[in-house]
Amino acid sequence: MGFGFSSKPFVLFLSFLLLFTNLELSPLVESASDYTTLVYKGCAKQAFTDPAGMYSQALSALFQTLLSQSMKVKFYKTTTGTGQTTITGLFQCRGDLSNSDCYNCASQLPTLANKLCGKTIAARIQLYGCYMLYEVAGFAQISGMEMLFKTCGATNVAGSGFEERRDTAFSVLENGVVSSHGYYTTNYQSVYVLGQCEGDVGDSDCGECIKTAVQKAQVECGSAISGQIYLHKCFISYSYYPNGVPRRSSSSSYSHPSSSSSGTGQNPGKTVAIILGGAAGVGFLVILLMFARGVMKKRDDS
Repeated sequence: MGFGFSSKPFVLFLSFLLLFTNLELSPLVESASDYTTLVYKGCAKQAFTDPAGMYSQALSALFQTLLSQSMKVKFYKTTTGTGQTTITGLFQCRGDLSNSDCYNCASQLPTLANKLCGKTIAARIQLYGCYMLYEVAGFAQISGMEMLFKTCGATNVAGSGFEERRDTAFSVLENGVVSSHGYYTTNYQSVYVLGQCEGDVGDSDCGECIKTAVQKAQVECGSAISGQIYLHKCFISYSYYPNGVPRRSSSSSYSHPSSSSSGTGQNPGKTVAIILGGAAGVGFLVILLMFARGVMKKRDDS
């Protein structure tokens, strides 16, 4: 008599193979968005004299007010203290951040201001997703068009038609930021541009500020593949992606094409594959033993 065997082990085996064949391996964790990354700091050279602690109290009250407002709005300006201890300050989040991301970004600013600038009479902390500034009464004012910081990509793409595409994107940005009342993003033929003005700047002045920032980007960065220009009252950012502008989440900014990330941590996707591969091997062994047991049982019965 020929050997007979139960079909149940084969059913289990096929189900097991089907499960692992159709399972899509994904990283265990996603990389954090970069909106809390420090871009630059600006600290006044003069520290305030505060024997009675009046400035410290006013500054602490200012930070608390700005932080509480960051859960509700993306721009807020206020004044605390009285007389010579009056301190004016504001914060602003990037226009595409959610309320929770805005709060998370703004919550970093007071600590960074204290750490990076100390008890100075004025300070400005700029992160990718938000910034904060404060100044005591009587602090010298600067033009809203004054450039505070710039960064240009290390890679140049001169002679490839890039500058024409970038300048067209800039032209769209200059008009868009006015019609959108202070914040605008767009992409044109693989060039992504972003512009934002301080929240209390009118549409006309905002347009002029962005136009000035564009001109500075053209001069300062030339044919660089990416750049960021920060003026006192506005900023712009641009990046060229030869393979097309990547998709992005609302809380993360585009990384520059010339930049790269590195780390020493183990690849999470590879870890998942190793774990599942081991599980599949164990499962296959169990089913094989079940199959052999079924064969032996049928043989004994015969």
